[in-house]
Amino acid sequence: MDRASKFFGKGGEGLEEKERNPCCISFEGGGGFVSISIDDVKKHRIVDVEAREFEYQAKQFLRKL
Repeated sequence: MDRASKFFGKGGEGLEEKERNPCCISFEGGGGFVSISIDDVKKHRIVDVEAREFEYQAKQFLRKL
């Protein structure tokens, strides 16, 4: 969640953090949004990203993980 906050929040894309929980975080701004959820399944971690108007940035974020 910290990586997402740095990437999409005030120090990165400048979006406003709207919600933050241990499993998910969401941002809004610039006419769009980004929602990220994380699910730990056995030895794997599933990261789900939903974006509107920030699709390119969402792909860049996933590449850096």
